[in-house]
Amino acid sequence: MPYVLISTQIRVEVGPTIVGDENADPELMRHLGATKRSVLGNNFSEYYVKDPPRIVLDKLECKGFRVLSMTGVGQTLVWCLHKE
Repeated sequence: MPYVLISTQIRVEVGPTIVGDENADPELMRHLGATKRSVLGNNFSEYYVKDPPRIVLDKLECKGFRVLSMTGVGQTLVWCLHKE
């Protein structure tokens, strides 16, 4: 899986950080220390870590990922990363 999206709420920029959906690479999720959860009202699961985005980005860089883009969507910050 060469692409990864991570996100966090602007008001909680020190974490938690959403690092994957229910189909995310399990090995990568273990590397990030992610926990799978289902939020009440959603019909999908997501992986999250308590770390702020900066720590997650550092860990993903160590795995060969590079940031392609970053944006704000409402109250959410989103980063798109790619691994060659």
